[in-house]
Amino acid sequence: MSVKNLAGKVAIVTGGSRGIGCAIAKTLAHRGAAVMIAARDAAALDRVAGEIRKGGGSAAACALDLREDRSAEKLVETTIHAFGGLDILVNNAGATRRAAFLELTEADWTDGFALKFFGAVRLIRQAWAHLKQRSGSVVNIAGIGGRTPGAAFAVGGPVNAALLSLTKALSDLGVEDQVQVNAINPGAIRTDRLNVRLQAIAREHHLSMEDAARKMVKDAGTTRLGWPEDVANLVAFLVSSEGRFVHGALIDIDGGETKTL
Repeated sequence: MSVKNLAGKVAIVTGGSRGIGCAIAKTLAHRGAAVMIAARDAAALDRVAGEIRKGGGSAAACALDLREDRSAEKLVETTIHAFGGLDILVNNAGATRRAAFLELTEADWTDGFALKFFGAVRLIRQAWAHLKQRSGSVVNIAGIGGRTPGAAFAVGGPVNAALLSLTKALSDLGVEDQVQVNAINPGAIRTDRLNVRLQAIAREHHLSMEDAARKMVKDAGTTRLGWPEDVANLVAFLVSSEGRFVHGALIDIDGGETKTL
């Protein structure tokens, strides 16, 4: 696979200021794409965009809150103005509160859907005509809780399931309009958010962080914990010409944690 196999492509990556989104933005830029990264933290976005440019890539940043009605329109317009088109949309923004069902508030449920699901819906609607014009790609970053819900993930499971259902619903339209649509379900990925969970395990069981990580892997029955770059490399493959036959797929990347069909 050519390192610059995305040369000439333009991508939007939401939630691009840290974690998985940051890794996706950097990987797409390394492969030659011009990348617009979006999130709420302007300083963090500017840092990531600066790192990409310092490495010879092309990147710009757009700080906004995708829960707001006009933000999707602004992001697409800003991208078109900066780079002249749009080929790739990666919906990665959004995190939901982990808590037992009876501890979750109405606001937790509303906020969980507002950013990750409805933010993606708005952005896909705004981007679709541009993606259709250039036979582009949509990748929705959901999560394994959408397939296998858990008691501590009562909000996240339904939100991810809705995003997976949306992916399947859009795949037929994608065939008609020649827009590739897929979803990726990350498992346990070594991000700041996962580190908080590892710290809790370490405190509870009097373990080091690495021993806590080994315990998490053993308890889940997986090969290892993932890294953001694992997800980023999969995204880069999907949106390349080599991955074009993959369409309407819901792809788990979780070290074998998902046991269901």
